[in-house]
Amino acid sequence: MFVLCELKDIVALAPEKFGSPGLEAYEQALNEKLSNLVLHKVGLCCALWDILQVDEAHVFPGDARSHSQVRFRYVVFRPSLEEVLVGTVRKCDTDGVHVSLGFFDDILIPPDQLQHPSRFENSRGEPAWVWAYDTGADTGPHQLPMERGDRLRFRVVEELWRDVLPGGKQQPQQLGQQPAAPLDEAARLPPYSLLGSVNEPGLGLLDWWSD
Repeated sequence: MFVLCELKDIVALAPEKFGSPGLEAYEQALNEKLSNLVLHKVGLCCALWDILQVDEAHVFPGDARSHSQVRFRYVVFRPSLEEVLVGTVRKCDTDGVHVSLGFFDDILIPPDQLQHPSRFENSRGEPAWVWAYDTGADTGPHQLPMERGDRLRFRVVEELWRDVLPGGKQQPQQLGQQPAAPLDEAARLPPYSLLGSVNEPGLGLLDWWSD
């Protein structure tokens, strides 16, 4: 679920930081810049692990700050495909089941990846996806709802990346590409999201399966 990535970046330190002990000023600057940031095709940055190297500092005319290239390792959230995770149902709608890990909310289990047969219900007071589990009894299938707040186990089946520009705008359309989504729609799309599946034994709500 978490990986350790080696990265490089230019860190600028203000003059009042020059006397900071050890690498403290660089650590603070890197965490302020990267924490909770999605790097394209890398993942969600969580925390600095260590600093491997700080190159010679340079001061440019008109800028009193020192600029150094820093090589470091950062803890990044990027689960591998087929990895099984445990999360909480954030909401249910016609798009599927939206799942949260607490620190990461952009996870969707689409209808075709739910247990079969499942149906969406919006008349229960709380929107839910309901699995009609066939018990083989004459009374018919057992109705197993999946609602907000339920804990579930799911498998990661796909990761989606969107190269988002500042302000939420996506990259300009390139020759041969399909037209980009309207800006107001693109602004709502996360830069990194996951698709999950519960369509196999042992997956779905934790309450459905005994250890």
